Amino acid sequence: MKRLLQAPNLVLATLWADQLSGAGLPASVQRAYASSIAGELPPDQCLPEVWVDEDRDFGPAKALLAAWQQAPEQRWHCAGCEEIVEGPFEQCWNCGAWRPEGA
Repeated sequence: MKRLLQAPNLVLATLWADQLSGAGLPASVQRAYASSIAGELPPDQCLPEVWVDEDRDFGPAKALLAAWQQAPEQRWHCAGCEEIVEGPFEQCWNCGAWRPEGA
């Protein structure tokens, strides 16, 4: 096992670990509940951490996280409800329609 990163909160740590595992890079969250002892220990020692199960997966997992953090920003017009959708979203937040090809 190798520590990939420290997450700012448990929600992001769990999301990242689940996404990595779904991509074929088994990962887990460590220190998930250590925030309850912040004050007894330094706060930066109580943050949740994402670990990859296999050391060989460290490089690919780091690269995948970096790619996710650089999601392309887009602006497109939903054909279903005429809503303007901004950001890295592939689906309309209002009606659920998928982004049209080439938009």
